Amino acid sequence: MADDGIVFDGRTPETRPLGGAEASFVALAEALAARGHDVAVFNRCAAPLVHNRVRWTPLAQGAPATADLYIANRGHRLIGLVPQAKRCVFWIHNPGQYLKKPRYVWALWRRRPMIVSLGEYNARTIPAWMPDGGRAVIPYGLPEALRHAAPLAEAPPPRAIFTSNPLRGLDWLLDLWAKRIRPAVPSAELHIYAGAGVYGAVGDRKAAAMEAVLARADALHGQGVRRFSPLSRAELIQALRGARVMLYRGDASETFCMAVGEAQAVGLPAVVQPIGALPERIIGGVTGEVAPDEASFAAAAIKILTEDKVWRRMHEAALLRQRGLSWNDVARRFEALLA
Repeated sequence: MADDGIVFDGRTPETRPLGGAEASFVALAEALAARGHDVAVFNRCAAPLVHNRVRWTPLAQGAPATADLYIANRGHRLIGLVPQAKRCVFWIHNPGQYLKKPRYVWALWRRRPMIVSLGEYNARTIPAWMPDGGRAVIPYGLPEALRHAAPLAEAPPPRAIFTSNPLRGLDWLLDLWAKRIRPAVPSAELHIYAGAGVYGAVGDRKAAAMEAVLARADALHGQGVRRFSPLSRAELIQALRGARVMLYRGDASETFCMAVGEAQAVGLPAVVQPIGALPERIIGGVTGEVAPDEASFAAAAIKILTEDKVWRRMHEAALLRQRGLSWNDVARRFEALLA
């Protein structure tokens, strides 16, 4: 497996928050290793190490010429990195229109890897004419710590939560919160767990824009908006379980939306808009609402925040139907690509 994005290794998820694509890369590597495979990762890790049976090596030290399965993660420079691999997979995490860039077309044409996307929306964004060695859809898995939550005995207080990139609709949500939601539920709070540090160097480049949005959140303290730093996995579970609804508009760049997937897995109802992959994460009217406009979004949020029976029905339905795949399930699907 290879990645040429931000600096991280197998220990990173245990020490600080990590973006969804990077956390998923670590999870797949460790799931494959747990299934008995010899897994070697080449990326921008600071130093070689072995962690949870996965060998991590700085990309600059070079990769082997062969492997049974080689997974190139996102970057076009990685596609030809292991030239004699029996099976090459190009794993994409973003909408596929960027593959039309000449550097991607050339690399894909030369190598013809299997292109693996995260869902039906993600798959539809890949141009039909794109050269490849086949295509497959394999959703992300969810951490086991999230997949076994028990039903809550009592409904949480009227607390909404946002745990994603602040540039993905938080500005819009703050406006809606101040204009429609909070006036209808004066005791409600909106808890925001967000910051540039989750996204490494990419976050550094967008830190000013993120901070501008978060400064708006700080200015709404009197209207129940509370801002917190991103959380570790254990802390995130506690925060999600202490909330009553996740509110998230969505973004066209979102091909899976780990934030909503995690929330649903622990039984947290969510209100979203039909943008990107979000309709794949919510069962509309059952585990949350997919709201087409501001009025219906606000109305759904208010109903879940105030009506215990509605919250209870969606909470239990999410626990029953939205556990998602385990990373062992995902690893098995990647294994099947070798056939």
